[in-house]
Amino acid sequence: MDKTGIITLIVGLVLCAVGVYAIWTFLPQVIIAVQGLIGIAVVLFGLLLVVFGVLIIRD
Repeated sequence: MDKTGIITLIVGLVLCAVGVYAIWTFLPQVIIAVQGLIGIAVVLFGLLLVVFGVLIIRD
């Protein structure tokens, strides 16, 4: 491995550790954010089905 690869590996491991620590520290907010993202995904999927339904009915 060259120096760039080793530095990138070390920085990546440090960032992963910091991310895990941040998730663990702010776990209730993370859960709320994930629930919100799931809700947004369900709404967008519902809108997609409505659009497809309208397009199928027009045929």
